[in-house]
Amino acid sequence: MLTRRLLLAAALAALAMPAAAEEPPIFAASELAIRGYDPVAYFTEGKPVEGSAAHQLMWMGATWRFASAANRDRFERNPQKFAPQYGGYCAYAASQGYVAPTDPAAFTVHDGKLYLNYSQRIRRTWEKDIPGHVSAANANWPKPLKK
Repeated sequence: MLTRRLLLAAALAALAMPAAAEEPPIFAASELAIRGYDPVAYFTEGKPVEGSAAHQLMWMGATWRFASAANRDRFERNPQKFAPQYGGYCAYAASQGYVAPTDPAAFTVHDGKLYLNYSQRIRRTWEKDIPGHVSAANANWPKPLKK
């Protein structure tokens, strides 16, 4: 009888505990992916370009903005090609097993994929071993979202 009471008490205690926090799959400051920058422009312009509310769409629970309707349409046809890796969270942080926000200017396009970092300083660390960091981040992802 005592064992049954202990099991019941443990079960009730587990139900009363708050659920572990889970990060959304896409890093979106103020609900805007990449802080409102156009993901396609990183590939076509080679730099961050601000998107416009006139050219936006919802994907993976976040609002994505684009500099033009053509860029929006390209993204819509193949979002996996243009969306930043690791949901737009810091790629270096993902390689280390955690999540961090990103600066749209701290980016790298490597092997046809967009990687964002927390800052220019972190980007320099990332660039010292991109293949190694990508391998580590791929092995970790998406576990850091569940912490």
